[in-house]
Amino acid sequence: MSGSGAGVWVFKNGVMQLEQPAAASRKALVYVPTNEVVRSVEALERRLGTLGWERYYENRSIVQLHKRDGGADLITIPRDFANLRSTHMYDVVVKNRDHFKVVDA
Repeated sequence: MSGSGAGVWVFKNGVMQLEQPAAASRKALVYVPTNEVVRSVEALERRLGTLGWERYYENRSIVQLHKRDGGADLITIPRDFANLRSTHMYDVVVKNRDHFKVVDA
């Protein structure tokens, strides 16, 4: 049985089953100037560092970055890059419009 809770319960041959939706397309974060797919938190931090972002806060599960110039913007990303979701990616894109984009992987 799936632990995600996503899906639709249907009856098939008198038995109730959980059907999973088709897998959503995976997204990738791309650093536009070099067309490089970002594959780790370290690589993302390195690219953001060149744009004026620095580590602000971290704990076991997240890393937060803020602009060195004292702006109010924060970028929060999971420490484990495997947990990076499209919402995290779009947050990076919105705050660095000319430098990152999200594409279908």
